[in-house]
Amino acid sequence: MGSCVSSPDAGEAGLVAGFLARHGLPGLVDVHTHFMPERVLRKVWAYFDSAGPLTGGEWPITYREAEDRRVARMREFGVVAFTAMLYPHKAGMAEWLNEWGADFARRTAGCLRTATFFPEAGAEAYVRRAVEEGTRVFKAHVQVGAYDPTDALLDPVWGVLAEAGVPVVTHCGSGPAPGKHTGPGPMERVLARHPRLRLIVAHMGMPEYTEFLDLAERYREVRLDTTMAFTDFVERQSPFPRGELGRLVDLGDRVLLGSDFPNIPYPYVHQLESIERLGLGEEWVRAVCYRNGAELFGL
Repeated sequence: MGSCVSSPDAGEAGLVAGFLARHGLPGLVDVHTHFMPERVLRKVWAYFDSAGPLTGGEWPITYREAEDRRVARMREFGVVAFTAMLYPHKAGMAEWLNEWGADFARRTAGCLRTATFFPEAGAEAYVRRAVEEGTRVFKAHVQVGAYDPTDALLDPVWGVLAEAGVPVVTHCGSGPAPGKHTGPGPMERVLARHPRLRLIVAHMGMPEYTEFLDLAERYREVRLDTTMAFTDFVERQSPFPRGELGRLVDLGDRVLLGSDFPNIPYPYVHQLESIERLGLGEEWVRAVCYRNGAELFGL
């Protein structure tokens, strides 16, 4: 597949504006962006720089910038709502990250208050508290956390989220490199117990695209985000099966824009171009990039 990646430069905001104008969009709702404490983010970037085993290879960070500049980028790109995806890799981190996420949302217009959790004693209590205090979305990273989502300590957590109707963006697919508990099986077992859970499968579930589409068809509240899917970077290693494009159209109200900003190895606009070039129609693009997220979060 030929590359149509645009270079990141001072004109990128104009390219995004052109995309919005072409599709008659008032802005973008991006459900998968990362803002986190500076020391945590620097460790994440260092991991990417080292081409650690979970990245699957070299992964240059395009937007290695100060927090205020990254927030300004969201404004420049017309992102009217975005998240602060946080995730712990061990016990004892989640509550502290949630406190930071709450403060970040308070001081950052457009940020949907984001929280996370880990299988540990007290998880149900701090998740319930986060919901009651106004958290709009949660992040669960099965790959990095290396935990089983069916862990008994998490069962009441999924129950709280399902009851409250608060979405949880979950990296549960086995891309870019498989983890101990990744793949559709564990999340299918979670959904069997909590069928009303508003699960947002990160990265379209890559590389198990078909299996996660199956879950979305089986469970009405399952959604998928586009994060890195369809881009040249991912298509080289985990191409989305073209035979499944019709199912994306059928599930058009449950596919959400996600980007992984700032931790992406290409310009932000390339994610938008990659969605556009699928050729699934104007209504589908508008729904994915704005309407579905706006409806889910009541914007």
